[in-house]
Amino acid sequence: MKIAVIGSGAIGNLVAGYLRLKQEDASIIGRADSVKEIREKGLQISGVRGNFNIKISAAERLEKRPDLTILATKIQDIDAALKENLRFLQDTIVLTTQNGVQADGFVEEYLPRENIISSIVMFGATYLEPAKVVHNFEGSWIIGKIFEKNDEKVTKTSEILNKIFPTIVTEDIKGMKYLKIFVNANNCIPAILGQSMQEAFSDVGVSRISIAIWKEGLEVIHKAGVNLLSLPDFPLERLMKLTAMPVQDAAKIFSGIMTNLSKEPLYGSILQSIKRGRTSEIDYINGEFVNLAQRNEISAPLNQKLVEMVHSVERINKFFTKEELINNTKGLFN
Repeated sequence: MKIAVIGSGAIGNLVAGYLRLKQEDASIIGRADSVKEIREKGLQISGVRGNFNIKISAAERLEKRPDLTILATKIQDIDAALKENLRFLQDTIVLTTQNGVQADGFVEEYLPRENIISSIVMFGATYLEPAKVVHNFEGSWIIGKIFEKNDEKVTKTSEILNKIFPTIVTEDIKGMKYLKIFVNANNCIPAILGQSMQEAFSDVGVSRISIAIWKEGLEVIHKAGVNLLSLPDFPLERLMKLTAMPVQDAAKIFSGIMTNLSKEPLYGSILQSIKRGRTSEIDYINGEFVNLAQRNEISAPLNQKLVEMVHSVERINKFFTKEELINNTKGLFN
């Protein structure tokens, strides 16, 4: 199976590199700086599985039709990536990997529904610089069709992906994708502070904001009539238990979980984009709560404020202090 991974960030490089280590015919489609480094020095992966320097084909755009395309760009870059490579994507399986719930809809505007497979990435990686990534922690890869029933394309794809990460096929990926938003919703805080996950959430006062994000998100989801479905590495019960506890107690537990996620400093996907001078996916994570709230004629003031703060960091390239974060969100939650 010829596999093209479009997107040379943390997840794209990690997946392409591990597939190549398994002797799969995988290549990377990425930005010019990444392609140059990969061609000259190889793809460098470090982290929980050890250190690797991998020789892998890299190009700025597709030059032939792959059998499977793993779309690993940020969600806001999907449109440009598809337009650039559309000539070779019409008859290939396309697997989305983006956070949020909008990616498959964007792909559907260009490609047939029957060729689109959705997925949820539960493992974590950090993009350091072109051609260098850290694999921070292990996790499963969940896949399934969002527009129609799963078929042999899903089975075939799962067999390939299972060579590098435990792959789970689900018939209700939509419910899982909405729960994954809760997993990612706290990435906005390290992005606002310019800190690693471990550093940001070592502060219990900051972790209180995280619990409040979840509580407000649950109110919005309930009002919108969205059904959440447990993820293998993040059961719905965990979310419900923590949000039902007194905020201070829940914040202490959350702080302990987040500070022990990875031995290496872990930078969320939103901060990674900001550090690379690019717009982030904030509008599709916390912004999804805000949009759902507006459509159902309610408000999500905490998530709205956090979205605004991330956009401020993107715009003026200046991070907030913890005190500024706490003061800006004071009064928006109990």
